[in-house]
Amino acid sequence: MIEGAGGRRWAGMTAAGAAILGVVLLAGGVAPPPRAWPPHTVVEYVLPRPGAFPHDPAVGADGIVWYTDQANSFIGRLDPASGRITDFATPTPKSGPHGIIVGPNGGVWYTGNAAGLIGRLDPASGEIREYRLPPAAGDPHTLIFREGILWFTAQQSNLVGRLDPASGDVKIFPVKTPRALPYGLANAPGGIWVVLFGTSELAHVVPASGEIHEIPLPAADARPRRLAVDGQGRIWYADFGRSKLGMLDPRSKTFREFPTPDDGSRPYGMAIGPDGRIWYDESSKGRIVAFDPATEKSELLEIPTGGAIVRNMAVDDRRGRIWLALSGTARLGRIDVDAKRSAVH
Repeated sequence: MIEGAGGRRWAGMTAAGAAILGVVLLAGGVAPPPRAWPPHTVVEYVLPRPGAFPHDPAVGADGIVWYTDQANSFIGRLDPASGRITDFATPTPKSGPHGIIVGPNGGVWYTGNAAGLIGRLDPASGEIREYRLPPAAGDPHTLIFREGILWFTAQQSNLVGRLDPASGDVKIFPVKTPRALPYGLANAPGGIWVVLFGTSELAHVVPASGEIHEIPLPAADARPRRLAVDGQGRIWYADFGRSKLGMLDPRSKTFREFPTPDDGSRPYGMAIGPDGRIWYDESSKGRIVAFDPATEKSELLEIPTGGAIVRNMAVDDRRGRIWLALSGTARLGRIDVDAKRSAVH
């Protein structure tokens, strides 16, 4: 066992995992002078399909926005320049599309969370090809690309998997802790990081082998849900259970925590904005927070239509935009972070 800050003992960490991270919980220092940020707003796009439930968004190099309509089993397409929205039915009805990403070659990939499959939509033709996963990976969740390989989490199946698009070969890697509920995942310089929503842990995945190292967070009652990696390789995570914003610096092997503007805010979807700030959703408050790591100050943005929960975000760095799936309101949201770049279509 390894003992961490605050006397918490970490059981079950391998020697390799301990080498990845030895924890120190840092106290806050003296903040630099505050930067002045212009006020931002959330622009909404109403989705035309009745009962639409956008779960995740993705954005391509061309600025086209894609989203999963989980309730209706459609993949949607929004052209921000014209406002035109079209959608494509998934070949398997009621597949429950969940996560979505635009791949290196422009293909749109999504997880069929309710049907144990991963789909690829060809933007040119609208045709969708489905890849069936092994029965053990019956609920694919969130997905990312790394070096041409598609990686995904399967929450209830308690595993991380990989799909080779060229061969269709699938490999799965179980998480050691039962009911760990692997959820969001993200690329980082040293590998892939995953939040284990059913525990108070993050996980580090070695891409070459699929080996998973579980990393306890400083607080035993933490419940991380989504994460994002900044330009310095720091891992930012939304602690849904404790309403905190957390940060792990793998280089210095240190954690920091920051309070959200309101207790009980339940931070959820998050992303690193084009401005370097940490943007996240306060899911119980109906608003977005932009946290500046340099000053530790936050800007608050109200979501115009009440009842929205942002489960995930997508960043368009070229145009200086952040895209939101406004679940519960049948809308997408857009934040123009960089007004100059957001004029590019």
